[in-house]
Amino acid sequence: MLQLPPQRLQVAAATSPRLPAREDEAGPWHTEAVCRRDEAGLFFAPSKEPTAARLAREEAAKRVCARCPVMIECREHALLQPEPYGVWGGLTAAERRVVLARRRRREVELKKAASTGPQIAAAG
Repeated sequence: MLQLPPQRLQVAAATSPRLPAREDEAGPWHTEAVCRRDEAGLFFAPSKEPTAARLAREEAAKRVCARCPVMIECREHALLQPEPYGVWGGLTAAERRVVLARRRRREVELKKAASTGPQIAAAG
């Protein structure tokens, strides 16, 4: 079962206005997370874990995430916080860094495009 330290959970659930809201507003998204019923060790690496063991553990965690009804909310939480460790929303920490880098590049490109404005074709 995934259990965050109590203070961490309270901070994420109570004070962060950045958490995505559930459409049904039945409660915080993490109360519906499938990982709450699974082994926490599946989602976070033990120290000095061999590469093959890490890859197998991460794949098992991603399978749990794949059947989770709040996977998208979890992923966005991990990207917005940002969570530096573990599998969140079906992504490892390294995969989340790639997503964040792509988002930053896309924002830069959009800002560049907006600053140049529409190009006026020369009449000829």
